[in-house]
Amino acid sequence: MSADYPFLRRLGAFPGRHGRTEFRVWAPDPTEVLLRAAGADHALDLVGHGIYEAVLDVPAGTDYEYVIDGEPLPDPCSRWQPQGLRGPSRVLDPEAFEWTDNAFRTPGLHDAVIYELHVGTFSPEGTFAGAIPYLQGLAELGVTVLELMPVAEFPGARGWSYDGVYLSAAQSSYGGPEQLQKLIDAAHAAGLAVILDVVYNHIGASGNKAVLAYGPYFTHKHETPWGASLNVDGEHSDAVREWVCQSAEQWIRDFHFDGLRLDAIHAIVDSSPEHLVAEVTRRVHAINPGALVIAESGMNDPKVMRVPELGGYGCDAAWADDFHHALRVLLTGETQGWYEEFDSMELLAKAFRRPHVHDGNYSTFRKRRFGAPAFDVGPEHFVVFSADHDQVGNRAFGDRLPVETRPLAAFCTLLSPFTPMLFQGEEYGERAPFQFFTDHIDPEIADATREGRRREFASFAAFAGEEVPDPQDPETFQRSKLTREGEPAGLLELHRELLRVRRELPAGDVEDVTFDERAGWLAVKRGDYTLLANFARATVHVPREQTEELVLATHEPTLEPGFVVLPPLSGALVR
Repeated sequence: MSADYPFLRRLGAFPGRHGRTEFRVWAPDPTEVLLRAAGADHALDLVGHGIYEAVLDVPAGTDYEYVIDGEPLPDPCSRWQPQGLRGPSRVLDPEAFEWTDNAFRTPGLHDAVIYELHVGTFSPEGTFAGAIPYLQGLAELGVTVLELMPVAEFPGARGWSYDGVYLSAAQSSYGGPEQLQKLIDAAHAAGLAVILDVVYNHIGASGNKAVLAYGPYFTHKHETPWGASLNVDGEHSDAVREWVCQSAEQWIRDFHFDGLRLDAIHAIVDSSPEHLVAEVTRRVHAINPGALVIAESGMNDPKVMRVPELGGYGCDAAWADDFHHALRVLLTGETQGWYEEFDSMELLAKAFRRPHVHDGNYSTFRKRRFGAPAFDVGPEHFVVFSADHDQVGNRAFGDRLPVETRPLAAFCTLLSPFTPMLFQGEEYGERAPFQFFTDHIDPEIADATREGRRREFASFAAFAGEEVPDPQDPETFQRSKLTREGEPAGLLELHRELLRVRRELPAGDVEDVTFDERAGWLAVKRGDYTLLANFARATVHVPREQTEELVLATHEPTLEPGFVVLPPLSGALVR
C-alpha cells in the first residue's frame, strides 16, 4: 500500500546504517525543492503525490533545511530544532538512547492518578532534566501517571506551548529530545507512566508562513478559535493526516510515552470516514495496546470514548470540565462567565454519577441544548479535577483555589469514582499563581495575544477595569514557577491519605447520592463507604441512621447519635 501512496512512508529524516540518512518531505506547492545539508544543496526525487525523497551520506546530528523556491526552511516533520523555531532542523537518532525501562507497564485507568505539569515552571531550571529530582516524591504520594503539557517546539523560550509548530520536535529550551528521553526513562524507573499533551487542531501562528510554503497544511473550510484548522479532510489532506498520525506514533514508539492527551478535539472538524481522533487513537494503540489516549472534548459526547464499532473514536478517557465547574461554584460561590449554570448542589450530585452535567439539557450559557447521556461509559473513563492549567491559568490573574477550600476540593476529587488529576503544586497548596505567559517572536502576534487576554475577561465583572498581566512580560512567567511552599498546613499529608484510601474504595458507579441544597451538605455512597461533604460556611448536622466509623476527614467531625457534625468546608469518609 505504501508503494501506491508515497505519503504513507515515513515523513522526516531517519538515520540508518553507515552514516546515511533517509529524507522525505511533502511539498506539492513549490516549483523547486532542494535539501541543504553538510554544506551543500542536494536534489531530491519526486515520487508522486507531492512527496520528495533522498538518501544522503549524512549522519545523525547533522543540521539540515529544505530550500523551498530559494528560501531555507525547517522540515515540517522536524524532530529536533536546537536553535528554535526559525533555526535549521537536526537529524535525530532516537535509537541511540539506551533505555532501561523494559519491565515498565502502563497502569490501567483503574489505577491511574494523573499529575499535570508544565515543564518550564515545574522546577527552577525549567527543563526536562530539572523535573527528574521530583519524580520519586510524586510516586510516593500516590501519583501513577505524569501528564506533560505540550512540548512541541514553540516560539521563544517560555510559554504554555499550545502554540507549538513542529509537532514532533521536543522544545529546545526544555533540553530537546535527548533530555526528554532521559526524563521518561527516569519516570519509568520511579514507577510513573508519562503521557504527553499534543495539539492537533491548529499550530502556532508563528509557523504558518514556513509550513504553508510547502503545501496546503491548513484550511479555512473549518475555523478554530485560533485561526484556520489543519487540513484533515479537504483536497491534498492525506499527507497532512500522516503528518499528524506519524507524529503521534513517534512519541509512543521513539520516546516511550505511555499515551497522549489530545487537546480540544471539538475543534477538529473532520468529515472523513474515520475521524482523525479515531485514527490517531487506533494507530497509538497499534504500537502500545496499553497506551492511554485521553481527549479534551468540549462536546460532552460519549462517542469520544465509545468503540469505533459503535461509531465512537475509541479514546480511553476524556476530561470532564463539568465536574470542575459544579465543584468550584459550590466551593467559591463564583457564578460569572461559564460558571453561571452550576450554582446548585443538585448539579454536583448529578456530576458524581456521570460528570456530564449537560447531557442533552438546555445550556443558558450556550443558548442551546448541549451534551448527551453517558451511562454506557464507565466512570473511570472520565478524568476529573479541581484545578488544571486552563481553569487556573485562564483566570485573569492565574489564582488558585482559595486556601480554605483546598482540602474539601481534594476530598471530592480524589475520592470520586472517576480518574482523578492533580495540577502541579495542588497537592501541597502552592502559593504561586499559574498565569498565562508567552514569548512570541513576532510583534504582531504578541500584541494580538495581549489584546485577546483583555477581551477574554470582558464578561467577568470582578476583573473590569483591572489590567490583566502581560503574557509577554518575563515576570508573568517567573511568578508562575513553583515555590514548593503552600497552605494550608497538612495538605500534602491529606493528599497522601486520600490517595491511599482511594485504593480501598470499590470501583464502578456510586450507589446513591443525597444532598440538602439549603443546608449545604452532600452524601455519596460507594459500597460500604460514604463521602460526606459540607460546602456551607457554617457547621452542619448530616443525618445518619447510625453512628459510623470515621475513616478519614479533612477536619475533625463530631459523631452524635443520628448525625455526623461537619465543620465548614470539610469532608469526612465514613463506613
